Formats: sequence, structure tokens, C-alpha cells
Amino acid sequence: MKKVLLSQAINPAGMKVLKDKVDPIILTDSSMENIKKMVADVEGIILRTNIKVTREIIEAAPCLKIISRTGAGVDNVDVAAATEKGILVCDTPGVNSNSVAEQTLAILLGLAKQLKIMDKAVGEGNWKIRNAGKAVDVEGKTLGLIGIGRIGSLVAYKCRLAFNMKVIAYDPYVKQAEGIELCSNLDQVFKEADFISIHVPYTKETHHLVNAKLLNLMKPDAFLINTSRGALVDEKALIEVLEEGSIAGAGLDVFEKEPPSPDNPLLRFNNVIVTPHSSALSRECVMKVHITAAQAVVDFVEGRQLKYIYNKKELQLK
Repeated sequence: MKKVLLSQAINPAGMKVLKDKVDPIILTDSSMENIKKMVADVEGIILRTNIKVTREIIEAAPCLKIISRTGAGVDNVDVAAATEKGILVCDTPGVNSNSVAEQTLAILLGLAKQLKIMDKAVGEGNWKIRNAGKAVDVEGKTLGLIGIGRIGSLVAYKCRLAFNMKVIAYDPYVKQAEGIELCSNLDQVFKEADFISIHVPYTKETHHLVNAKLLNLMKPDAFLINTSRGALVDEKALIEVLEEGSIAGAGLDVFEKEPPSPDNPLLRFNNVIVTPHSSALSRECVMKVHITAAQAVVDFVEGRQLKYIYNKKELQLK
């Protein structure tokens, strides 16, 4: 059977897909030296977020034919190097959309209702916090979206349906969207929105897309939410506006460096909700994503058409 390296163990349901189809090997030592040794004779890699498949690793894997990501992003794969070698890079777009959208809404509500502040205060015996008057209602507020692909569109739908929110968005790849007012530039979104949520992939072009200029356009009672990738936001600039009190707070599932350093200032703000890049790690989502990633490898080995190939165009596949 074809040997397949798993960068980490996957859900039992995903392992069941692989059973008797391939020979799965789980990586236990993520040092570069060991990874290069382990990939020497594998035909496939099922990749989670714990390692990066770099050009160096790809060069050490002469038999490698497919890299299957357990997620919608491929920023931990050197796609250019893989494409040069004719290696398929697959991901699982759309599979995690609902889970990420739900987490985005949970963070939005947590910020609006000051749940982190309230929880801490009650735990410290400060029952009078209930009269602080800091919580706000979401009903009728303006949601600003950066990117309205699968996840952004779903966030918009849920917010409109549940809270009657006005939704505005910036996405240069979208010409029209039902129930969403499209903005011609990012400035408009940051000036007008009460809650701004980011839903774009990380690329060289989107590095620090949200910078000091945009953050300083935000209203003082507005919140920023990022459940996409940490490096989309200039953390230094975000820390500055939070310290100045020029925005109301932020909700972050992702950081520029993960895990963040214990001394990262973003971890000490009462008005910042942080989660450990877990928006797509609900029990249901993990199972679906791992099954999909495993099935891609099995389909490839058995000669079937693959559903999601990230570098399909570059490889000029039909």
C-alpha cells in the first residue's frame, strides 16, 4: 500500500477512511531532520497546522504526489514548490464554514455583551458591574465584512437573520451580493461599521491588510474580529489603538505568532476576547474536515477525480 504521512493524528472517522487503502504513518517528532527522513518514501501527506511543508521538505520527498490539508487555508504549504514538482495541493474549502461563522458570532456577542469583563467581575465579587452600562445590543447595528466568500457570506446571513443587522462589505472579487451593501474601498467599511469581521485568506498581498491607518478610522465604540489568519492584522497597530482606547475592543481567534508569547499585550486587555485558533475545531467540524482530507488521498490513490485541488489551475488540470 502507498505510504502516507500524517503530520498529527486525525479523527478516528478520518482514520477509518484510510483503513486498508493506504499505510498511514503519524509524525511524532516534528524536527526538520526527522520530517525529511519521514517523507523520503511517502506518496501523500495529510497536513494539519502543526508543521509547514517547505521547499526543503518537498525536495526531500521524491515520491510525494499529494498534500491534503485539513482546512481551507494552505499558508503552511509552499504551493509554488509543490506545483513545480507536479504535486497536488488539496484543501477542504467550505467544510468549516458554519463552524467558523458560529465562532465569529459567538465572539461578536461576547464583545457586545461584555461577557469577559462581566465574568471576571462576578468571580471577584463585583456584582455591581451589572450597572456599568457597558454592554450594547447587536440588533440593527452595522456589520462590516472584509471578504464575503463562503464564511463571510454565512456570517452576513446569520447576522441579518438573527439580529436584523445592516451588512456592508469590501470584496474586490464580488460584484453583487444579496442583502449586502458593497463598498468600493476598505476605508468606508472601517469608518461606518460597528463590528468589523475579517474573512480573507492570508497571502503576501494581504499581509497586514488591517493596518494603523484603517484601525484609526474605526469608531470609538466599534469592535474588530479576526477568525481568519493572524498576520492579516498589524498587531502592533492594534495594540496601540486598544491602549489609546480609540476602539471598543477586539476578538481574536488567530495571532501573528501562534501560540502567542505569554507577554503579548493582546492577552492582557479586558476588552479583548482571545481563543486558540479554534473556530474550526468543533467536534463536528473536525470530523468532517478530517474525513474530507483523508478521502482526497484515497481518491487520488484509487484514481478518482478529486473534488478540491488548490493548485489545479497552476498544474493546468481539467
